[in-house]
Amino acid sequence: MSELKLHDLRCFDAVASQGSFQAAAVALNRSHPSVFAAVARLEHVLKLTLLDRSGYRVSLTEAGALFHARARLMLRELDQLHGYADQLASGEETILRVVLGDVCPRPCALRLLGRFFARHNRTRLHLEYETINGPLERLLEGDADLILHRADPSDPRLERIDLCTVEFVPVVAPGFLSLAPGLAITPEQMQPYTQCVIRDTARQPSPDSYFLVEGSQRCSVPDHQMKKELILHRLAWGHLPAWLIAEELKDGRLLAIAGEHLPGRVETVAAIRRRDRSHGPVAEALWQHLRAQPASITRDF
Repeated sequence: MSELKLHDLRCFDAVASQGSFQAAAVALNRSHPSVFAAVARLEHVLKLTLLDRSGYRVSLTEAGALFHARARLMLRELDQLHGYADQLASGEETILRVVLGDVCPRPCALRLLGRFFARHNRTRLHLEYETINGPLERLLEGDADLILHRADPSDPRLERIDLCTVEFVPVVAPGFLSLAPGLAITPEQMQPYTQCVIRDTARQPSPDSYFLVEGSQRCSVPDHQMKKELILHRLAWGHLPAWLIAEELKDGRLLAIAGEHLPGRVETVAAIRRRDRSHGPVAEALWQHLRAQPASITRDF
């Protein structure tokens, strides 16, 4: 098998795909005799008859069909390897690491990223989800190229592009409270009820307190979708992003209890990267893509 030649494999693949030596020769921009000789040489090396030449058009033998299926896989992998080498030589990143934070409207962010990576499909998107202080920790520790989350706009280590705002609304399921839902509910009145919170994925949790009612019983979940399910099943109450619960608020499956004493909150979602590190061409292209259409996420609602 040491005599197996890539040229011969490509000629065989072209004949099998095109259905004739002449068509294969045209596709490969080679002469008919050279393609014929290459396939004959391959059959000699393999000691297999790959093509049935007895009919008007050549066709694959049973062994030829089986061999062609494996050969096509190998040729495809080889082409990908060449593309990978070209990418390395050009300086393009092979992987771009993006972290979605719990504040970010996930469906809309995925559509935004999908449009970009459809045009940059040689770079693989490595996407992760982190909560609270997790996204920023990943970015600052060098484990992410870009995060879509909230961040302190005064932090000199960070560069940001504001994308959209997300309203967080305190909600309960009907029948969860023994008191009547209204705008005058106080945190003290909510103390007897279990409050659902998102767990911080950072190794060094944030000292900030997001919506917590002091003295209340708490349960924790990994993300807002699970938090929504718990609230719908009357296991707890909590703050949820308005984009996630629009239908439930509309049809009455959830009730907003925001008011003077128990306010909601508006967060700004931004694309964030570090100022103090260089960014590859694909990462820079993604940054410019986000900068060019800062309303992309909100338009998708």
